[in-house]
Amino acid sequence: MNDSTIAKTLDTLFRELIDGVPRDPSYMLNTGDAGLIASLAKISAADASRIHAGGASIAAHVDHLRYGIALMNQWGAGVKNPWASADWTASWRKTSVTEESWTQLRNEFRDEAHRWLERMASARELDETQLTYMIASIAHLAYHLGAIRQMDRAIGGPSAERERELKAAQR
Repeated sequence: MNDSTIAKTLDTLFRELIDGVPRDPSYMLNTGDAGLIASLAKISAADASRIHAGGASIAAHVDHLRYGIALMNQWGAGVKNPWASADWTASWRKTSVTEESWTQLRNEFRDEAHRWLERMASARELDETQLTYMIASIAHLAYHLGAIRQMDRAIGGPSAERERELKAAQR
C-alpha cells in the first residue's frame, strides 16, 4: 500500500465524519448523513449546554474535540509533544455556552477539523506512531459523534431504511 492510498483513506474516513457522506459509498456513516459539523449547526446554545447522564454537555464534547484536534494540528506542524502540558479536564468543565460562544466554538472546531483533514490527506511517508495517531484521531472523533448523537437524537443521521431509499434514488 502506498502513501497516497493511506492518505486518501484517512481523508475519506475523517471527512465523512465531519462533513458527511452525500452519496455512496459510505464507510462510517449512513449514506445521506450530513456529518458532525452540519449536525451541530442544528443545536441551539441551550441544547448544547444541557447536562446529560455522565455530567457532560454537548458543548463540552465539542470543546474536547476542538482541543484534541488543535493539539494534533500542533503535532502535525512539527511540535514534538504538544500533549506534555495538555489540560484534558478543561473542556469537561465547560458546561454552558451562549449563542455567540456556541457559534464561535463550532467555527473553531470546524476550522481545526479541516486543518487536520488537510494534514492527514497529504501523502507522505509515515512511521507506525504517526499513522497510529492519525487513525486514533478518526476513532476518537467517531466516538464523540456517537456520544453527541445519543445526547440529542434529533441530530442523528439517516436510518438504515432512509439510507436504502437514498441509494435507490441515486441509481
